Amino acid sequence: MSAPQGAARWISAFLEAQAAESGAARNTQLAYGRDLNDFAGWLARNGGGFEAASREDVERYLVFCDDQGLSRATRARRLSSIRQLYRFAFEEGWRTDNPAIRITGPGRERRLPKTLSIAEVEALLDAAGRSARSPADRLRNTCLMQLLYATGMRVSELVTLPVAAARGDPRMLLVRGKGDKERLVPLSPPARAALAVWLGERDACEEAARAAGKAASRFLFPSGGKAGHLTRQGFHALIKEFAVAAGVSPARVTPHRLRHAFATHLLAGGADLRAIQTLLGHADISTTVIYTHVLEDRLRDLVLEHHPLAKPGR
Repeated sequence: MSAPQGAARWISAFLEAQAAESGAARNTQLAYGRDLNDFAGWLARNGGGFEAASREDVERYLVFCDDQGLSRATRARRLSSIRQLYRFAFEEGWRTDNPAIRITGPGRERRLPKTLSIAEVEALLDAAGRSARSPADRLRNTCLMQLLYATGMRVSELVTLPVAAARGDPRMLLVRGKGDKERLVPLSPPARAALAVWLGERDACEEAARAAGKAASRFLFPSGGKAGHLTRQGFHALIKEFAVAAGVSPARVTPHRLRHAFATHLLAGGADLRAIQTLLGHADISTTVIYTHVLEDRLRDLVLEHHPLAKPGR
């Protein structure tokens, strides 16, 4: 099969294949597209294109990215995007080689996840219930925060929850995560209570909207915007408001940090690492293992208390 003409067609064909064959989520496709567009622009400025780029070109591009001050994680991701593009091109017969396959990337920095204390989370949960003008928004905000902390969902999973998943006072929620993979996450009693109250308020608001001729929403957290649901950016702004009201530095509070808090607090309470991996939707447990590093004192005490050769006098 002959290769398409132009970088844009290479990228669009690759992204379509990723969506169809690998079930790549929209956010993943957007990240691939940004990385590959940047590489295509660099090649064009240097008189080249995807069809003729060599291993030396890819290496020079990575050096350029380093000179631009991009982090190791960003450079590693860009190399991965380029490698996958050329693997696809090889499989399609557009290239006879993959010029990026033997390049060793910069690797990812294994940073300790920053988290929040239990007291800080409790303050944020309390602030969510009093940080909006209308009663309906306060109920929504409480439900958002209770679900996020009770389940450790990614913010994109939270804001796109279908209302059908919340019907019938569920003990567990079915969540659709990265790569369109589904998992079940249990709900705590406070989360179930907040969900039930918000669902009643949401349905009443939807009924009034339908009476006014507006279409019903399929989302648990509907919005009048283009997406039809509360956006990630919208929730990010909300959580900063909660932080201010709770007396916690807004710079320390993000939706992802609450996900870290969920995992860290579970681990501190004695939860099994494999169970946490399942709850977070991590494909590889190596991604989950990093949480053990924030509990070094507890793990050391565990060994000193239970290991037979760590007893006094041994």
